[in-house]
Amino acid sequence: MPIEFTDLLALDRTAVEHSITLIDPITTADLSRPTPCTGWDLAHLIAHMTAQHRGFAAAAAGRGADPEPWKELPATDPVEEYRQAARDALTAFTGAADAAFTMPEIAPRTIPAPMGVGFHLVDYVVHSWDVAIARGVPFTPEPDLVAAALPIALAVPDDEQRLSPTFPFRPAVPVPGDAPPFDRLLAALGRRPMP
Repeated sequence: MPIEFTDLLALDRTAVEHSITLIDPITTADLSRPTPCTGWDLAHLIAHMTAQHRGFAAAAAGRGADPEPWKELPATDPVEEYRQAARDALTAFTGAADAAFTMPEIAPRTIPAPMGVGFHLVDYVVHSWDVAIARGVPFTPEPDLVAAALPIALAVPDDEQRLSPTFPFRPAVPVPGDAPPFDRLLAALGRRPMP
């Protein structure tokens, strides 16, 4: 049964709030820490997450085809800029239930708002884990977040496009059939769950 848009917004807000909580303590000295995203340190990951918030916010406002909001920009205060971009995305989603999202790097066609917010949810559940691993702190999202994000992640084709450096997900990695749902979510998007 599909998730109601208001429930999806609430789940997405929780995922984004987790990411803010994980990013808030980061200092300049932490920005060079490696992340599970190959070749990315925390500075690059936060810049990417910030740009994605801006891009999704633009998509909710009907401006997703404009490449400018999606660009990763140098930040004088990466943590504060991340926090503001996150708030802007959450605000943009409110009242956007009937919007059509254009997100060229994620989908080749315009998609309905629930699908767009669903992709955002997946992004921030998984990127929160990336940040937590880089910081060396635990992160286990609530089961309802994983339950909502997992089918979306599993629906992303695991084909040759994932080998492109511009594609947002890496090829899936194998996990045992009885792996916990969060491990399956991470593996579906190319992460190796930690033991």
